[in-house]
This record gives sequence, structure tokens and C-alpha cells, in this order.
Amino acid sequence: MNDPLTPIHAATHHDPYPYYAGLVADKPIYYDQEMKMWVASSAEAVSDVLRSDYCFVRPVAEPVPTRLIGSPAGQVFCHLVRMNDGTAHSQFKPVVATALEWLNPIRIADQSNRWASFLISQIQPFGFLSGISDFAFQLPLYVVASLLGVPTDMLSQTNLWVKDFVRSLIPTNNAQQIEQGKISAGHLLGMLRSLLSTSDEDGAPDLLHLLSHMAKGARQDDENRVIANAIGFLSQAYEATAGLISNTLVVLAKDHHIQKLVMSDLGLLTRVIDEVIRYDPPIQNTRRFLGHDRVILGKSMKQGDIILLILAAANRDPLINSNSTEFDIYRQQRASFTFGLGTHTCPGQKLAIIIARTGIEQLIKSGIDLKQLGTLPRTFFPSANARIHMFGSNYLT
Repeated sequence: MNDPLTPIHAATHHDPYPYYAGLVADKPIYYDQEMKMWVASSAEAVSDVLRSDYCFVRPVAEPVPTRLIGSPAGQVFCHLVRMNDGTAHSQFKPVVATALEWLNPIRIADQSNRWASFLISQIQPFGFLSGISDFAFQLPLYVVASLLGVPTDMLSQTNLWVKDFVRSLIPTNNAQQIEQGKISAGHLLGMLRSLLSTSDEDGAPDLLHLLSHMAKGARQDDENRVIANAIGFLSQAYEATAGLISNTLVVLAKDHHIQKLVMSDLGLLTRVIDEVIRYDPPIQNTRRFLGHDRVILGKSMKQGDIILLILAAANRDPLINSNSTEFDIYRQQRASFTFGLGTHTCPGQKLAIIIARTGIEQLIKSGIDLKQLGTLPRTFFPSANARIHMFGSNYLT
């Protein structure tokens, strides 16, 4: 097949990696006239931009997307640490990171096992293969929502609200999807505000109350910011962890050597997932917006310029990963940009890996036929930055 039409189309191309390799070798950073943005693909270029104090996660003139302003979705967006720079980010990012770090891995694994077993029981009567994509998207949301303290009888509805909210963040979606996302964001705000108002004195605090306690300890006692970033935990898990599950399943289904190793020792799953994060990451690219005129790697850039960072290409840059096209679960000094770098490094990596590992382990123990899975035709979740293999699911409807 032909190369992707653009670096953005590459995320959902059947095999974008030869194309990425060409960018790294020949055009590590260049201006794309068609897309009207800079494209950085080499490890050096991506690293420089991610570490730059002048490259922001949102345009200076539009901190909140215009289509969301004045809506519940906009209220969430404006407080998200992931979507803010400067003081707002530097003051609350440690609160978010510390709350996630304090989560007991055993507690995460217990919730992951619980909900993986439940979701598998829902798809078993219809056959594993037809429900894998539903499982991949739903498991992270069920686990994170449970950790936040969402009641069991609200998990299915919460899953639908988060799905709607995430759709409202995608500028290419239609007006109806964006409006529905705004409504669902309002429901999420109301539910979490109600949960936060209840006492957490019985037992260990849930993640929502833990985040609130951490915020108070850091003198960042803003309920709106706490609730918005709790919703951020849910929305960020939606695509990234679903992709980590599905992309790992593809490796296990297609690579019979890795499949055999894992089937004989499930303890190797963590190593496999670590390499998938580098080799076929769920998040392929991200963007930065220049806040001031700058020269980056010899390229003169202007304030307001957009830079598309091809994280997946940088992961395979041979200058930072030897034999970068090989899938090696025993790779030494593995380098990856998938979870970011610098001030906007994602603190949820541990959480995502535990959920993905536990979910895949449960699928294997429940008898999923990996060989048959490898024979199925696959599509990709429609996205400009995520790479999520889909296995004939109706999840998008």
C-alpha cells in the first residue's frame, strides 16, 4: 500500500513505520505546507520541543477550544493539568502526580481483575473475538471510575458519558456529537461533585478524595479543579489504555514466538507491554504551540506556529534505540516518548500498564484464541493521534 497521505493519517495507516523511518532519516523537522504546521519526528527534534519552555500544549490565544466555551465541557477543559501551561500547570501537576503515585498497585490490580472478569462474562456468550474492542475501551473506564469511588450501578452510564465527552474534544466531529459531549460533561461534573461531598472516613480514601486531600495539602483547594482532573483521569484512560490493550493483543496474535513465551509465563506480559509502548504506541503524535519566536534545531519558527510531534517515529529513532525495528522484550535502556517528556510527562503510566496487563492476562486465562485473533481483519479507531486496533466491534455506534 501507499504511504500515509500526511503524518496525521499515519496514526491509522496499516503500517506507518517505514514512512516514519523516512521522516526521521530525511526530514527530522520540517514545515508541511499542506498541513500548515511543523513536523518533528527524530528523537532529537521531539525531545527539544517537549523540553522547551516556549512550546505550549494550547495556543496562547485559545486556551479553551472556542466550541466548548461556556459549556460544562469547557469548564472541565480549562482546569485540566494536561491542557494548561504556566502557573496553573506547575501548581496542580504535582498534586495529580502524587495522587496517582499514592495509589496502591495491589488495589489497582484488584479492581482490574474484578472488572476484567465481569466484562469478559458479558462478552463470552457472544464469542470473545466480537467483543474484544468493547472490552479494551470499557475496562480502563470501569477500573478508573471504581478507583474514583463511582458506585457500581453508575459505571455503565459513566462509561457512556466519558465516551461522549471525549468525542466533544475532537474538532472534526459533528455538531450533534459536540453538543452531546457538553451535556455528558455536565453529568460527570454533577456526579463527581456529589461524590466529593460525601465522607470518605470509612477505610482508605478513594482516588477522588485522595486528590482532594492532596490539593488541600498543597494549598490548591479548588473543588472545580479537583473534579475536572478526576474527569481527566477517565478521559485520558479512554483511548490510551484501550490502545495499549489492543495493540498488545495484536503483537501476541501475530508474533508466535512472543505468544509462546507469554503463554508459558504470564509474568512476561509486563515486558511485552513495555515494548509495545515503544514499538506500536497507542498515542502516535501530539501537538505543541509556539508561544514566542524561536529557533529550534536551526529552524526559525514564529509565535503561534504549530508543531506536530511524531512520538511513534521518535521511539524508533535508531540513535536512541538500537535495532529499533525489532520487537525485543529484553531490550536494555529502552527509550520512549509515548508518555511524554519534560513538564507534561503523563503520570498515569503505571496505572495504564497495570490495567492493560491484568486485562490481557484475564483474557488469556479465559481462553481467548490468540491464533484466531491474528487471522481477523482489523480496522482502526478513527483518530488523528491514537492508534487503536479494532476487532470488528460495534463500540463506535
